[in-house]
Amino acid sequence: MRAFNPLAFATAFLLGVSSAGIAASDPNLVIVDQPGCVYCERWDAEIAPAYPKTAEGQYAPLIRADLREGPPDGITYARRVVFTPTFILVEDGQELARLEGYPGEDFFWPLLTKLLSDHTDYTADTGAETVQN
Repeated sequence: MRAFNPLAFATAFLLGVSSAGIAASDPNLVIVDQPGCVYCERWDAEIAPAYPKTAEGQYAPLIRADLREGPPDGITYARRVVFTPTFILVEDGQELARLEGYPGEDFFWPLLTKLLSDHTDYTADTGAETVQN
């Protein structure tokens, strides 16, 4: 039996995750990383601070997972994670799709938007106004 860890519980709560696993049927984005991963560090510096403030981050809140610890409770990967970082889109605890590696800030956002649009009901806000006659 696991001992109660108040820090882990608070972190899970803030990320929208219950102590038993992920929130109901909401999509989440799992980032699988590991200590010493240069590309993980780049993602943390370039994307992580803004992620929860974006439409994508609000639609699919981030869950962190260590490569060596396996999937978080309540989440099943479709296949083994080999590269870090790997971004896994999950819903109902099941992997829907993944993005392996971090291609840099300029490419990450469009790839994430496509991943969400292709595998969920997410629609990107293009900023274009609809004019009705």
